Amino acid sequence: MKAKKLILVTSEAHPMNKAFINITEELSKEIGVEKEVRNEDYAFLSDYGEKDEFGMSWLPQLFLVLDDNRVYPILTQMPLGPDLKADPEKGKKEALDKIKSLVS
Repeated sequence: MKAKKLILVTSEAHPMNKAFINITEELSKEIGVEKEVRNEDYAFLSDYGEKDEFGMSWLPQLFLVLDDNRVYPILTQMPLGPDLKADPEKGKKEALDKIKSLVS
């Protein structure tokens, strides 16, 4: 399997929007795939995204599309650092680890 594309579903109003966009851009360059940013695409999220206990999807979520068109969530929540603030470096590493586990 090869990575084909990264898809970020986000909202410009979300506080984590910029961090997720930066991670998407960095990963796109690092693994050499195109990226697509979708604004508030809840239909896509309901098909592929993670959901809460009430079956609702949230934003932002980052996905990897493989060359067989299967879609996997690779970063759905920004991890927190020891200071309890968002840790984009940790988020990028988490997403990269998931990509490596999916791509052969």
